[in-house]
Amino acid sequence: MSGEESNAAGRRRPRAEGLLGGAARPAAPKPVRERPPAPRAVRWAALVVAVEAAGLIALALLLLFLTVAGDPDSVSRALAEVVYVGLGAGLLSAAAVGLWRVSGWSRGPVIVLQLLLGVIGYTAAFQADQPLLGVPLLALVGLELYLLATPEARLAFLDR
Repeated sequence: MSGEESNAAGRRRPRAEGLLGGAARPAAPKPVRERPPAPRAVRWAALVVAVEAAGLIALALLLLFLTVAGDPDSVSRALAEVVYVGLGAGLLSAAAVGLWRVSGWSRGPVIVLQLLLGVIGYTAAFQADQPLLGVPLLALVGLELYLLATPEARLAFLDR
């Protein structure tokens, strides 16, 4: 091997490095990209989603307490319900952070979850005779969908 092929310490390069090539040199650092702040409607939408996530976290904790303190027919089903509500709360929390940062991936899941929560709110308010639960949920869903449909919110996600 020539002097060019030996490393700085004067030793020979490993055979694998000679056959396959060495590690790539680090790339030049990326330029810092200025992110404009999120529009007001998107920030409000992120806060509404965070409130919904907090409500789901409270519901998951309540269901867990009722499962542990009570005597459910099926413990595995009750725990699965707690897990599903907890996963929904985690998804809404991540989506709230994504909305706050105006990440392109966050708008779609939020809209889908709002539609699902709207069905749950409608069922609770009008079919299950629980308007104290269903009507506020429908109000939050309507507010969220309105905020994400404003022109400034649509343009914010379009520009990114």
